[in-house]
Amino acid sequence: MTWSASARYEVDPAPLGLALVHDLLNTIPAGRPRASDLLDDLADAQAWLDQALSCWGAQEAGQAAVQVHLTENDLEELRGLRAELRRLLASPHGDGTAGDDNDVAPAVHVAAAALRMDRSGRVVLEPRGQGWRYVAALVLLEVFQAQQADTWRRLKICRNARCTTAFFDRSRNNSGVWHSTKTCGNPENLRAHRARQRVRTAGL
Repeated sequence: MTWSASARYEVDPAPLGLALVHDLLNTIPAGRPRASDLLDDLADAQAWLDQALSCWGAQEAGQAAVQVHLTENDLEELRGLRAELRRLLASPHGDGTAGDDNDVAPAVHVAAAALRMDRSGRVVLEPRGQGWRYVAALVLLEVFQAQQADTWRRLKICRNARCTTAFFDRSRNNSGVWHSTKTCGNPENLRAHRARQRVRTAGL
């Protein structure tokens, strides 16, 4: 199974269920040439979600993919959730103060979930709701679990303002800032070097 949104930007998915959040973040238009916004059109959004839920089900110990049927009204809410998550990740302090999301719906801060004991006696959280509410609940549950496992801080937004692809930083010291050193890191470093050279030349 392929996480279709992240695959467009040739980034490896985040581990376990966090890959669902990662893929949602990468439904944005980014890259060169610019990819389409997978949440802009109902047909594209439904196709992305069907694929993402199938991947999530396969990732989570073979759980059956839940069928979620989106409507036009769901799209703005999902874009708002995506924008809030991206703003949080783009903030240098993790407080959501960076980013510009004035063209999207207000953020979703509350989603419903239920506690259930499975046959092995393990208590699990399950998302509740329909449409965007179910997706939001599932996404926020995966964020919560990633925060508990201390993997959330490794999900980042590429520092290249012309890119902003979401990537999972697998470096040992969690120091990555580019989704790809070749396509984003090297050009940005070269631009910064040239800018410093111009400043030094102007000062002579």
